[in-house]
Amino acid sequence: MALFEFNGKRPRVDPSAYVHPSAVLIGDVTIGACCYIAPFASLRGDFGAVVVERGSNVQDGCVLHTGVDNHCWLGVDSHVGHGAIVHGATLEPNTMIGMHAVVMDGVVVGEASIVAACAFVRKDWRVPPRVLVAGVPGRVARLLSDEEIRAKSSGTRVYQQLAADCLRTLREVV
Repeated sequence: MALFEFNGKRPRVDPSAYVHPSAVLIGDVTIGACCYIAPFASLRGDFGAVVVERGSNVQDGCVLHTGVDNHCWLGVDSHVGHGAIVHGATLEPNTMIGMHAVVMDGVVVGEASIVAACAFVRKDWRVPPRVLVAGVPGRVARLLSDEEIRAKSSGTRVYQQLAADCLRTLREVV
């Protein structure tokens, strides 16, 4: 993994987390226990803190960043899909951001909510808990069922297991 100190702040990664060698962590970045950070993810804590709490995953090609003196916070068991951008937002526990979605500064995504693939969540919006947000601009499409929330949680557990498996078995082939 590529870890870079910036202005005296350096990334902190829990030993039970897996960060792929091609992922880049810069400055004030914290990766919690049992997290999975996929190839080519960019987590930039150069303007403000980026925190990825326990059990979360950030998939291939994602960007986590923030404006000056702000933060980007992924709550416990967050799931950020391939190519998504989370910029200066807070994800409450058990949320999912779909592939190629964009979540802007000041947004708070409510617990157990899902932002659909390719959605755009506008600045400073408070997404209610347990809803599906879709569209450009994003809007609440509907409430999520208990089964959909269980399925999301199950998918996140798959990535937690992947983190453990990668720490144990992944080896570069030369």
